[in-house]
Amino acid sequence: MGQSYKQAIWVPSVTFNGCLQRELSWSCGVSKFLQIRLRYALEVAKHGSVAIITKAEPHESNTNYAQGGVSAVLCPSDSVESHMQDTIVAGAYLCDEESVKVVCTEGPDRIRELIAMGASFDHGDDGNLHLAREGGHSHHRIVHAADMTGREIERALLEAVVNDPNISVFKHHFAIDLLTSQDGSDTVCHGIDALNTETQEVVRFISKVTLLASGGAGHIYPSTTNPLVATGDGMAMAHRAQAVISNMEFVQFHPTALADEGLPIKPKKTRENSFLITEAVRGDGGILYNLSMERFMPLYDGRAELAPRDVVARSIDDQLKKRNEKYVLLDISHKPREKILSHFPNIANECLQHGLDITQQPIPVVPAAHYMCGGVRAGLQGETNVHGLYVAGEVACTGLHGANRLASNSLLEALVFARRAVQPSINYMKSSSLDLSASSLWTRPLVPKSLGSDVMHKILRITKEVRKELQSIMWKYVGIVRSTSRLQEAEQKIGKLEAKWETYLFEHGWQQTMVALEACEMRNLFCCAKLVVSSALARHESRGLHYMTDFPHLEESKRLPTVIFPSSHTTGTWSSRQLHQQPIVKSMV
Repeated sequence: MGQSYKQAIWVPSVTFNGCLQRELSWSCGVSKFLQIRLRYALEVAKHGSVAIITKAEPHESNTNYAQGGVSAVLCPSDSVESHMQDTIVAGAYLCDEESVKVVCTEGPDRIRELIAMGASFDHGDDGNLHLAREGGHSHHRIVHAADMTGREIERALLEAVVNDPNISVFKHHFAIDLLTSQDGSDTVCHGIDALNTETQEVVRFISKVTLLASGGAGHIYPSTTNPLVATGDGMAMAHRAQAVISNMEFVQFHPTALADEGLPIKPKKTRENSFLITEAVRGDGGILYNLSMERFMPLYDGRAELAPRDVVARSIDDQLKKRNEKYVLLDISHKPREKILSHFPNIANECLQHGLDITQQPIPVVPAAHYMCGGVRAGLQGETNVHGLYVAGEVACTGLHGANRLASNSLLEALVFARRAVQPSINYMKSSSLDLSASSLWTRPLVPKSLGSDVMHKILRITKEVRKELQSIMWKYVGIVRSTSRLQEAEQKIGKLEAKWETYLFEHGWQQTMVALEACEMRNLFCCAKLVVSSALARHESRGLHYMTDFPHLEESKRLPTVIFPSSHTTGTWSSRQLHQQPIVKSMV
């Protein structure tokens, strides 16, 4: 390959001062969807060195938390056309049909590749793969590893990555900002700055190609099924780097997260993320009741419990508001005990630890923020409008999900687009002329050692309070059911809160280029929250996950994606600006 660079992938984390530097072919950004980074890394490592940059431990990602499964056409009675139709219907006809076709067509081969790599999925008594059916699907097409599918996928991929000499994994590195330059009207990405939270050093990764696989932004809400690392880092970094953002109003709330207050034995401390009760419980015959044990889903939709997630989440939300209750009940106890325990061992064990036997008692559930259907706008190869920057998984908006994601399509999308981004990345890398001398073009981030421990303690305490306040605003005003007036109120409240927080920081000696984990996460949460509110205000209809009381109907004339271009959402706040000034460089690629 000539000069050896690395390709870096990233997952969320942060550092302090001392600046190291690494030269890469590939820079793979943060990832909640670990399997994307791993699948991509394994392929591009055949052509150069790769750095996988992960915010926490490699296994701390949404892929690992994914219980339900992966959807793919693997049964003779099923068809790609049927899978496409189910996806488009669930997406409220806002899906990009070409993207849908690509994922549904190429998906089965990606599953077979995983099996060939050693992933072990459930099989039926006949020896064939056990295919489940979930909400919105017309056929049985979900492959599972009991109720821990994501973990099994990652186990197989991690094993292969560890054994690859061309791949280096950088744990506990938090990506701060993308390193970009301006070449005429083009923005070009040259890598990232990352903060190593263990050594408190800033590490600069100069790379020819960067893949962001950083997942979503579930923690803009107080209750989310996402792991603690899901703070919208990739979306915010890309937005600050002039990437086009699309469809951020479509936030999927999983209808059934475990409601801790309904458990016989309450958890001793508040969870960092809600415990997910997979869609497959309803797919296997689970029934939803209110606290009077009245089944309510047939009142809202003919598909009852098998209706798409947005319908189920809104129905539960309506029940809770009408009855002034905190949770509803999901009952699977009418099914054979052995079947329940074999299909849902992780859920059964979690509930049992809190005094609830799901083979005999209903499970208390409540909706929680689960998945961002919008994100960084991507083409069919995972490419963005920023040269050298690719995206895959939840951070991306490929158009597959439209206005609502069909159950178990996200893991499939991750696998398909990670693979499709490989060849274009290799081609771009080979045509790129970039070396370490470019590193001096950007200002070095600083760790705030000069502020002293007392000031930092105050800043961190205030930041923690501000984070909770932002989450509260988002849930109250930008939740499952919205209105123009409440969105405008959210916009004003978020603006005031952000200004108050930034004023506090800078009055206490904070500088534009300073970095600390909690402050940088807060910066990203503000950025993503504003993108969601702006997008929601722009859509004057109710479609899929976006429900407006003052625009309750679907409007055919508005069946277009919401797009935020780089110049249309700059407020000048710290969260909206890159830490460094963007250099103007000619022909760096």
